[in-house]
Amino acid sequence: MLHYWQREIENLKKLILSLGAIVEEQIQRAMLSLERRDTELSDEVISRDREVDSLEILIEEECLKILALYQPVAKELRFVIAVLKMNNDLERMGDLASNIAKRARYLSKKEKFDLLTDFRIVSEKVQIMVKKSLDALVNTDIQLAREVLAADDEVDDLTKQMLKRTINSIEKDPKHTKEYFSIRSISKNLERIADSATNIAEDVVYLCSGEIIRHKKEDFNPEDIPEK
Repeated sequence: MLHYWQREIENLKKLILSLGAIVEEQIQRAMLSLERRDTELSDEVISRDREVDSLEILIEEECLKILALYQPVAKELRFVIAVLKMNNDLERMGDLASNIAKRARYLSKKEKFDLLTDFRIVSEKVQIMVKKSLDALVNTDIQLAREVLAADDEVDDLTKQMLKRTINSIEKDPKHTKEYFSIRSISKNLERIADSATNIAEDVVYLCSGEIIRHKKEDFNPEDIPEK
């Protein structure tokens, strides 16, 4: 029985890591399609979202099967619960990457806007958060999870600045309102990807320590998280 249980857990870990790798690539390629004005790359990202959705369903089914057949407790139960939560966040990140690709495809047919260059800094920071959150998952590394949690406020500030610049641009150049709203949408999608990466980091903390830190952000300091 133990042999089958361990095999199921290892398979579940491989599945969630595979989903994480696909989603990370989707985000990178969506932002690259925006930077290069590459409609073919945008279409590839949009099309691949179905693969993300299918894998998300498979992982959920595997989690429910494990809960029903093996009734795990303690650390093993925390692992399955954490995977269920991460699975939802990764699928959401995949949707957001697809949304960015759709906006990128639209903007590629329009004239270039200076605001698009501002995405590079935000995009790089968001992608670092995503990578660290997934690395924290792979290695059950609570220190990496801390770094993701600490970076979230900075990304929030940057996206707020982007929003202000977008609103100012609409006021100065109203004939391109649709384009600026697409830029605003990309900024919001990046912010939500960062939020999902933060959720994954919080789930890593839960997996490692059993502590639920979600909804405690106002009085929470990432440095207070104990080492694994």
